[in-house]
Amino acid sequence: MAAGMGTRMSPLTDTTPKPLIKVHGRPMIETVIDGLLNRGVNTFIVVAGYLGDQFAYLENKYDNLKIVVNKDYHTINNISSIYAVADNLISTEDDVFICEADLYVSDDSLFGAKLSHSCYFGKMVKGHSDDWVFDTDKNGRITRVGKVGDDQYNMCGISWFQKNDAQLLGQLIKDAYGKPGFENQFWDDVVNDNLDKLDLIVNPITPEFITEIDTVEELKEVDSSY
Repeated sequence: MAAGMGTRMSPLTDTTPKPLIKVHGRPMIETVIDGLLNRGVNTFIVVAGYLGDQFAYLENKYDNLKIVVNKDYHTINNISSIYAVADNLISTEDDVFICEADLYVSDDSLFGAKLSHSCYFGKMVKGHSDDWVFDTDKNGRITRVGKVGDDQYNMCGISWFQKNDAQLLGQLIKDAYGKPGFENQFWDDVVNDNLDKLDLIVNPITPEFITEIDTVEELKEVDSSY
């Protein structure tokens, strides 16, 4: 998912889409793609929007990578990025990773876990968090995907769906698109609304393996060259 404008990282994102901002010399999106490649993923779809033409080089650099344009990125929340590939999800014959492209993956072993159950990757945050968190039941099944929690796993921008769940997600996104208020929805809101149909757990990660960078100040903390 690479369509957003990344306004919180202005002025860097005034001329460069956030996923192409370099951290230690590598565009953030490439740290994600390379990590997935090392996992054995061999087909990629990049959903571009803001300054989307700048992603074109990726189709030459990586085999089996194509770019899909999200034309609604500037007026509709990120549900529009998953909607742009909903038909791909519905027709997939493989399990699917859904990743935000503006993540800095510093250790490919982030993707090394053996996955056998559809899941969100999550990092444990002790104390209060205003970010997206996961409520789970006693069996580990996710019962809520939403903001604000205490001593809970926080969303880190990566999820993995088994084939059947990926197909269902694509249909659920299509069903939600166009309904009242859909313009403001995150795609994760659709997941949250359908947790009776989507059986998801949390895959715990080592926090140091991945960094979410939202501002220039946070970028400077990770890469002193800025």
